[in-house]
Amino acid sequence: MTFTVKSFLKRFPDDDACLDAIMQARMGGERMSCPGCGADAKFYRVTGRRAYACQWCGHHYYPGVGTPFEDSRTSLVSWFYAMYLFTTTRHGVPAKELQRQLGVTYKCAWRMGHQLRNLMAGDGPNMLSGHVEVDETYVGGKKHGGKRGRGAPGKTILVGMVERDGNAKIVKAPNVRKVTLRAIVNENVEKGSTVSTDELASYNLLSGDGYIHGRVNHGAKQYVSGDVHVNTMEGFWSHLKLSIRGTHIHVSGKYLPKYSAEFAYRHNHRHEPHVMFDRLFDALSTPGQTVPKGA
Repeated sequence: MTFTVKSFLKRFPDDDACLDAIMQARMGGERMSCPGCGADAKFYRVTGRRAYACQWCGHHYYPGVGTPFEDSRTSLVSWFYAMYLFTTTRHGVPAKELQRQLGVTYKCAWRMGHQLRNLMAGDGPNMLSGHVEVDETYVGGKKHGGKRGRGAPGKTILVGMVERDGNAKIVKAPNVRKVTLRAIVNENVEKGSTVSTDELASYNLLSGDGYIHGRVNHGAKQYVSGDVHVNTMEGFWSHLKLSIRGTHIHVSGKYLPKYSAEFAYRHNHRHEPHVMFDRLFDALSTPGQTVPKGA
């Protein structure tokens, strides 16, 4: 089932339809116990406001309160269309693209994008299990003194973990020392799982931590040994880096975890892309979420 632009516009043609959807998600519809008079009441839309009024006492209920929409001056349709773009693209959505398509300022588009990435990051699995590939990569940095790759300054280290035909998690790491990588694996992969890595010595203690640990030696041109490999994780890295260079041009180390979490979110829902929008909408319409100032 494909969520097309046509089906999006049919479902959310205007701000009223978007507000009705928030009301449905928050309260289950337009009938509820009135916070004002306590009666079981039907609530009707209030013209010119993002509110509903009790049929008995006239108490106004604002379904956007406590959500990112509460203080946002941006139209609800624009918020919803931004969610649509984020959940239907394969390579991410730059702020300039949001600015062009939504007709908002660049500052507003940038903040909306990061708000959505924060929610995507919060939708990941707690622990991975089964057969998990673990690999680290270096992102960013500049050529300096003839150096490229891992020796270049300014690199950000990401540690990736992905289940075979399952979910992925990405964690920013300060270094690739044994104590660091060991802690990351222990915090994100269930004990008893099979873990595949490359030959990096920092992974040496995983067997003693309760994992079935297999490794391949990339330095010796060994990329597969039976069912041991990290090809899935390396494919994820390749897609992430190509998308950053082609879509975002550059991402600072400060915000790189948000962008990598966005790509992990899409990877984790790749078998059910039609539900990505609804999952993100459910998170956005949950009370307690924050909204960036000015959005």
